[in-house]
Parts: sequence; C-alpha cells; structure tokens
Amino acid sequence: MRLNTGFNREGEYDHYIVEQGQSMPLLEFLLKMVPQSRTKIKATLQGRGIKIDGKTVSQFDYMLKPGMKVAVSKSKRNQQSFKNRYVKIVYEDRWLIVIEKAQGILSMAGGHSSLNVKSVLDDYFKKSRQKCTAHVVHRLDRDTSGLMVYAKDIETEQILEHNWHQIVYDRRYVAVVSGEMEQDEGTIQNWLKDNKAYVTYSSPVDNGGKLAITHFHVLDRTTDHSLVEFRLETGRKNQIRVHSADMGHPVCGDVKYGNGDDPIHRLCLHAWLLFFTHPVTGEPMEFETPVPTAFRQLFKNQKTNG
Repeated sequence: MRLNTGFNREGEYDHYIVEQGQSMPLLEFLLKMVPQSRTKIKATLQGRGIKIDGKTVSQFDYMLKPGMKVAVSKSKRNQQSFKNRYVKIVYEDRWLIVIEKAQGILSMAGGHSSLNVKSVLDDYFKKSRQKCTAHVVHRLDRDTSGLMVYAKDIETEQILEHNWHQIVYDRRYVAVVSGEMEQDEGTIQNWLKDNKAYVTYSSPVDNGGKLAITHFHVLDRTTDHSLVEFRLETGRKNQIRVHSADMGHPVCGDVKYGNGDDPIHRLCLHAWLLFFTHPVTGEPMEFETPVPTAFRQLFKNQKTNG
C-alpha cells in the first residue's frame, strides 16, 4: 500500500504526519516511513529520539492515530559528545552498549597496559552522569578491531555471559590471510588447547582441549593474499588465528601464529558483523561495520600493480 506523508526538515528532527489509513504501531510506521536501517530506527527509538506530538515515546507498540505528528531525531544521542580515537559508540540503551574497537586497545585492563575499552567506557559513563559501569561479556584481542558489546549492569552481564551461544545468532570476522586460498569456502574443525607458554595449538583428535569450528568464505584473492570472511560456530581463544595458520594461510600481521607476512603493519583481523537477541527486550539487534579500507586497498593495489 502506497502511503502519503507530510514531511519536512526542521532543526535536528525529521517530521512526519500520520495520514488516514496509517493507524499502526509506532515501530511499523517508522520502518515504512523512515529511510534508515531497522537497527538504526530501533536505536533511535530506544535512545529516546522519537517524539509524538512533542512528547518523547520509546514504546515499540505505541499506537498511532491519524493527525499525530511524529518527530525523528537526526542526531546520534550521546555519540555527539563522545570522541575517542580507539572507541566508537555504535548503539546504546539503558542495559548495554555496542562499540567498534580500533586495533591496539585491550578489551579490559590487563598487565601493565592502562589503555582498555572498559576504562574508556567507564569514563564516558561518569562524564555523561550515568550510574553504571561497563561489564565485559566477550573479548577481542588487542590488535583485532571491530564490534563488541558491553553490559551496563551485572544482571544484563550475567544473562549475556551464561546464554552467549543462544543469544548471539551470527558473528563474523573478515581477515587478510597470507597467500592465495585454494578453496572458495569450507569448514575447519579441531580441538584447541593452550600449552604452558599460553600459545594455543590444535589437534585433529580430542586432546583435552575445546572443540573449535570455523566456517570460511573467500571474498577476494590475489596470488599474494586472500580476503576471507570467517563465521564462528564456537568462540575459542585465538580460534581464527590458529585455524588460519592450520590451513597454511595465517592472518597477515600475526606475530604469534603468522609467517612474517605483514603488508599493512597490523593484525589483519576485524570483527565486522554481530547479530544477537537483546537480553532484556528480546529484540533482534543487528550490527555491521565496513571492511577496513586498508584491507580493501591492499587488493586494489595488488590488482593494479599486477
């Protein structure tokens, strides 16, 4: 059904008027009318960025009636005042926060390094007068970039931690690996265990470690490198890095499991997609980030020079 809208831009809001025949729940209206992704619309709604007849509304199922005026915030709440070279806020509500982590920062405090995402977020919460702290739910290696979720209270952290594999329904990484991958896609499965030096090693048979399953799909390749998407079925320590090395194509820039191939002077591993069910509201939360420009550029340059 084609819907007519009253639409104009004013200040920091886009304005819509509910026409005849548009009596429907708020979320349904927004999904039809607002030219944004489902995830962004939900983030605006949960971030208290929607007004109806001048009053802030955050209920997904709020029933609209003809004549009502709906205002949708154009600004990203809280992200305006938050600037950090290592951490970018992607989404935030009262229970959790999703961020994109740069390479070179720890997920949480460890050893002598004070630079970590948790302390950056705790500082942000304090400055924005939120009475909460960041609770670590999962980790990315210091030199891996990409999407992470932190809980804002212990109850949400417990739900996420104890039900992680049921809550997270898709999680993917993209990596530049050394050499030209022979297969377009496949699965690698073995057991991973740490030795006394804390180096993870694999075994084709059960060695008392943990079963690890990784699915891979090649996105691009040259004779020197391959751009590969990895989908984790299990989330073990260093899983992608060990499995890449097992295939004879280690992740570029990996000083621990690599072969010295370091074309862009960083660990070429990025957590680009994170889909999970909200631990409190039950809503599907779906986040994606672009493949890092340096990864893409490497293949452009190699093809041009080749």
